[in-house]
Amino acid sequence: NGACNVAHKNIREQGRFLQDVFTTLVDLKWPHTLLIFTMSFLCSWLLFGMVWWLIAFAHGDLDHSTRLQRDPAEGAAGPAAGFVPCVTSIHSFTSAFLFSIEVQVTIGFGGRMVTEECPAAILVLIVQNIVGLVINAIMLGCIFMKTSQAHRRAETLIFSKHAVIALREGRLCFMLRVGDLRKSMIISATIRMQVVKKTASLEGEVVPLNQIDIQMENPVGGNSIFLVSPLIIYHVIDKNSPLYDISPMNLHHHEDLEIIVILEGVVETTGITTQARTSYLADEILWGQRFVPIVAEEDGRYSVDYSKFGNTVKVPTPSCTARQLEEDKSIM
Repeated sequence: NGACNVAHKNIREQGRFLQDVFTTLVDLKWPHTLLIFTMSFLCSWLLFGMVWWLIAFAHGDLDHSTRLQRDPAEGAAGPAAGFVPCVTSIHSFTSAFLFSIEVQVTIGFGGRMVTEECPAAILVLIVQNIVGLVINAIMLGCIFMKTSQAHRRAETLIFSKHAVIALREGRLCFMLRVGDLRKSMIISATIRMQVVKKTASLEGEVVPLNQIDIQMENPVGGNSIFLVSPLIIYHVIDKNSPLYDISPMNLHHHEDLEIIVILEGVVETTGITTQARTSYLADEILWGQRFVPIVAEEDGRYSVDYSKFGNTVKVPTPSCTARQLEEDKSIM
């Protein structure tokens, strides 16, 4: 399905991920992202709620509020009648926490407000507003990027479940079918293939995941494709191909063989580059098969039947390697 089957272990420099916090947040799974989203706001509200409570405590607002609640008549007639708190209606940590929420999300119920009595309270008000804007920008940007990631567009770029090997123009070819389910186009679409297999050098060095680019052919030439309808992309198995010595008899013995297909392009509606990937193992390659036609002309327009997208039929195909086929032709 195109997912990478390589696990990264024993990474000692974990701090590198924190140097790019935004990308790290976007790469996280949705449950972790939503947890961080919630905790970032909750922790900031609690932190500044504690700051507002400390300001009120240091200024004596809590004692004055308690005294007024005990005997409002005495408070109105006594020396404390002219007392001005830093923040009105702060009686406890709960009210300080509610005021912190009002400041950061600008709800503004109107029951609590900062007075000009305490310059420190005005400074904290400014700092909390700036911190709140930064948290909003990062968290909302992260959520937007996760919901609009380009790989979502790749969900409608489909590949045939199996690849096939058959004759085309007298030569053995590796073929697969690719299509786009949406009407909006993929601009500047390119496709490339790699063979990944275990190899060993002449010096005895073993490369477990050796990547070999293979040349492809398509109806419009080169690697660029115009994906207006499903296309059959094929690779001619010649002497430069890593599949040159593979026959139907030993194909399924190549357990380490994997052919990776990568389709890249720009999404027409958003301008974001997207990539779709798939791969074919040895048991997913059908020898002597050909894809059935799925494009037909109906009422002056072309119709694509996606129910037959991955269907194949048997065709006469030599049961030999491409090398042997070329040698037989040269002898004849």
